[in-house]
Amino acid sequence: MHQVRLFAAAADAAGTEVASSSAASVAELRDELSARFGAEFARVLGQCSLLVDGARTDDGPLPAGARIDVLPPFAGG
Repeated sequence: MHQVRLFAAAADAAGTEVASSSAASVAELRDELSARFGAEFARVLGQCSLLVDGARTDDGPLPAGARIDVLPPFAGG
């Protein structure tokens, strides 16, 4: 089971800051979270970066027990 941490607009759209997932790949994770949290979340997720155990990734398999951070674009500095 993966721990998924949602930040900023992603957390707002999902209504939570933490979720869990058993997805086997990044694509499966995106589909699962979009189905769970709805259309607005899916729109936000499309703009987000994903960090898997601290490394940015766009696709591929997820290692067992990964910590995944969903990071929307941030403004400011």
